[in-house]
Amino acid sequence: MPLFKYSGRDSTGALVSGSVDAATAEEAAAMLFGERVTPIEINETKGQKTKQVKQKRKRPGLPENASAIDKINDFLGANKVQIDDLIMFARQMHSLTKAGLPLDRAIRGLEMSLTNKGFKAILNDVVEGLENGQSLATALGQYPTVFSNLFLSLIHVGENTGRLDLAFREAGKYLELEKNTTKQVKSATRYPIFVMVTIAVALAVVTVFVIPVFEDAFERLGADLPWQTVVLMETSSFVREYWPLILFVIFSSVFGFISWKNTERGRFEWDKRKLKFPLAGQIFERVALGRFARTFGMVLNAGVPIVQGLSVVAGAVGNAFIAHNIHNMREGVERGESLHRTATNSEMFSPLVLQMIAVGEETGTVDELLSEVADFYDAEVEYDLKRLSDAIEPILIVFIAGLVLVLALGVFLPIWDLSTAANG
Repeated sequence: MPLFKYSGRDSTGALVSGSVDAATAEEAAAMLFGERVTPIEINETKGQKTKQVKQKRKRPGLPENASAIDKINDFLGANKVQIDDLIMFARQMHSLTKAGLPLDRAIRGLEMSLTNKGFKAILNDVVEGLENGQSLATALGQYPTVFSNLFLSLIHVGENTGRLDLAFREAGKYLELEKNTTKQVKSATRYPIFVMVTIAVALAVVTVFVIPVFEDAFERLGADLPWQTVVLMETSSFVREYWPLILFVIFSSVFGFISWKNTERGRFEWDKRKLKFPLAGQIFERVALGRFARTFGMVLNAGVPIVQGLSVVAGAVGNAFIAHNIHNMREGVERGESLHRTATNSEMFSPLVLQMIAVGEETGTVDELLSEVADFYDAEVEYDLKRLSDAIEPILIVFIAGLVLVLALGVFLPIWDLSTAANG
């Protein structure tokens, strides 16, 4: 596992430094927030072995004394913490902390009302951590796969400023917006994916079962077949004879692609190429930039410094290439450049957005104007998704028509030729 060197400030404001063992820089930042350390800089160290500052991280799951049925359900993913669970948790914690209820009692009450046994086990551990003297950010930081870096950052700032209720409110807003964005993208891609899968199944049925029937009939008649029919029959024969090899190639390709995409370099290259896809690339970019504007405005409004906020937001945009550009913006701000200048150098934003950032810096309302920028991107994404659906439909119709034409020519031309010869 990589080793990351960091520098930051503790809860008293003192400058601290050290190293931490984590899978990614974002996970290292989450661990530091859990230790009540606000990171300023995190860099991966290669080829060095130093004493590490580690926080015990736990895997979400059930207690050891859980029943066999519960363990089976947990293995099948029934107890996985969903975004709806986190939204409800943030909303209820906002209400309970605003009412002045102690944290342990508030979380214990929520734990009693949950039906997700995996989340119940997590909250039980969090309460035990609070009773042992840990801060809430530290207790939640034991589960970085459940509570994101941004979530932990908001809670950390809320604890230090005494406005934990506002921190939970902002976290709930972020999770709700993230859920809506994901639903929009899935809604726009569901129809074309369904059509493509249906076409693939239909082609497989025709190739494996239908064409061989016509092939036997044509061979008995001994007719001269047009080239369209020959191509279809040869394709059908190849698929039926080498289908294990075809499946092996397909599954190997998918496995290789997923393995490559899960690497740091692979994810960076894939996220960069996604932005250049026809029709969909612009949507991916605007979704990521909308997340950046929304989350950055939230963390600034919560009192997080700009440099730390950029580090936190980089892990929340969902695109490694754009996250890299955000890290470059952070480095520019650390050198003393203005946020507007670093945003301009990143070449990610439109002139209108850059102008709004410049006005926000001059008036001290960057968080408010970033919220307006996010609204602008959300409106653009909604329009782009509608346009994507409108553009995909005729493309799919032409594609399906082409397939039907090929099949019709290959199957019915010989029949038409035979009937013409018989009548002639």
